[in-house]
Amino acid sequence: MNPNQEKQLTLIEEFVTKEMSADTSGHGMDHLKRVTKMINKIGPHEQADMFISLAAGWLHDVIDDKLTNQPEQQQMKVWSFLKLIGATNDQVQAIKDIILNMSFSKSLSGSESELSIEGQVVQDADRLDAIGALGIGRAFYYSGHVGEEMYDPSVEPRLNLTKEQYRNEPGTTINHFYEKLFLITDRLNTDTAKQIGAKRQEIMQDFVNHFKQEWNGD
Repeated sequence: MNPNQEKQLTLIEEFVTKEMSADTSGHGMDHLKRVTKMINKIGPHEQADMFISLAAGWLHDVIDDKLTNQPEQQQMKVWSFLKLIGATNDQVQAIKDIILNMSFSKSLSGSESELSIEGQVVQDADRLDAIGALGIGRAFYYSGHVGEEMYDPSVEPRLNLTKEQYRNEPGTTINHFYEKLFLITDRLNTDTAKQIGAKRQEIMQDFVNHFKQEWNGD
């Protein structure tokens, strides 16, 4: 990256801090800092454009429709901000293509588009933060945020989940592992992410097994 892009990324981080600092859903600045750190780990192995990848990594949750009631308004705010700090039209479009198409819910709706290598890096970095020990913590944190139960043995995990069900129907935290988190490792794009994901997968599976044993008083 050149010095101007580094300055632009500093401005982007400041913008995102203002937008996301009050988040209580597990998508705040600690999450975004981990995502961008992981992008810095994965991206160079994939010869990704690091400015595009890091900009998208910082900005992707600002427009997330599960976090804002006005996603279209937030999108326009982000695109305008990028132009204000001097991003080119091509850069804005590349960032836009990533953050509008990287979410897990896109894969459920059948409307996902093929991601650029930069998009694959960002998607992997974001998904890795949803699994493993931190993923476990974030899953329970988010469930508390939206008022979901931890576990109900009488409620089966929903297989072949649709986007509408994922967004609108209540579930349980433990079922979330079967409905999403256990599926992530097989959907990672890059070899680096797959190696990290395999270790984190084992951590989650071990946790869920122990959770159910203790739930039953064993």
